[in-house]
Amino acid sequence: MTFTPAPLEGCFIITPRIFNDDRGYFFESYNEQKFNEGVGAKIKFVQDNQSFSTKGVLRGLHFQKGEYAQSKLVRVTRGEVLDVAVDLRKSSSTYGRSFSILLSEENNTQFFIPRGFAHGFIVLSDVAVFQYKCDNNYNKTSEGGLHHADPELQIDWVLPFNELLVSDKDKELPFLKDVSHLGF
Repeated sequence: MTFTPAPLEGCFIITPRIFNDDRGYFFESYNEQKFNEGVGAKIKFVQDNQSFSTKGVLRGLHFQKGEYAQSKLVRVTRGEVLDVAVDLRKSSSTYGRSFSILLSEENNTQFFIPRGFAHGFIVLSDVAVFQYKCDNNYNKTSEGGLHHADPELQIDWVLPFNELLVSDKDKELPFLKDVSHLGF
């Protein structure tokens, strides 16, 4: 595995070493020791999640606040998504900045997002299966989010806004300037 620092402080793009032959391919998608060495932190994942979505579905931008903040290791096992992270850590040199990366079943790239970030993705293929590991359990009372169309974040979601399928709940999320103390 190769760990490349992303433009947001603490985030990493993880590229597996893939072994191909006439039978197919093999790669190690996760190894705790290599992962912790690669990101320079001791992360213990406690929850795995998976979602299935169709083209145009935009999930996010979500985060967990306070003691329930979560680091995530995300990947796509079917289809293609544009994955987005937004740094919400006031003390960070990249506070308020966003970063986008294409994740797909073709590139097998993974993206590590530490605690203190909002996260979301949009499905660019007909369907997508999105998988992610979290280092903290979900807590409903600690959930938060940012509006996907916040102009301050300058996110290019690739698809035209009239093609985005966004939940009613996510359509009501606040802009970054309206979010109060998050505990990051």
